[in-house]
Amino acid sequence: MKRLLLIPVLAMAFIASNTSAIYAQEKTVMVGGAAMYPSKDIVDNAVNSKDHTTLVAAVKAAGLVPTLKSAGPFTVFAPTDGAFKKLPAGTVETLVKPENRAQLTSILTYHVVPGKMDSRMLMQKIKAGNGTATLKTVQGEPLTFMMKGKSLMVKDSKGNMAKVTIKDVDQKNGVIHVIDAVLMP
Repeated sequence: MKRLLLIPVLAMAFIASNTSAIYAQEKTVMVGGAAMYPSKDIVDNAVNSKDHTTLVAAVKAAGLVPTLKSAGPFTVFAPTDGAFKKLPAGTVETLVKPENRAQLTSILTYHVVPGKMDSRMLMQKIKAGNGTATLKTVQGEPLTFMMKGKSLMVKDSKGNMAKVTIKDVDQKNGVIHVIDAVLMP
């Protein structure tokens, strides 16, 4: 009887050690104190970042989790909690209310570009555009990209600027670039 119980325990230990070995072989990027695994999707990685708790809560409130777990690919410009704190007091609390879901969805999808655009591709587009590149977001309005020294910058339709602080965080369904400001359509 003890031998029969031992078999499932050994099988689970084998699966767990192989899963850990697979993750250990991946090229990860640290974001918010957590390793971001290229074999995981955008949501499964983002929930582990201590720097993106506000973004994750907003994505859940907007009902966008299924979309960001889908095949994509997506390029997400992910504002940090610090970026959300730069907004006027009460903004986030107001946006996550059910009656403001459409506005919240519009803001969040404005941070997403269809396809997978790593920093190298973005910089090539900037060079080809003589210093700027414009990409249409999932929300429908454009974002403008440029270089400021060695920093990749994003400008929203209102003229606000965000700096890419961590680039090329590969995901199973796209790529994340961490930014230091919330973009507004």
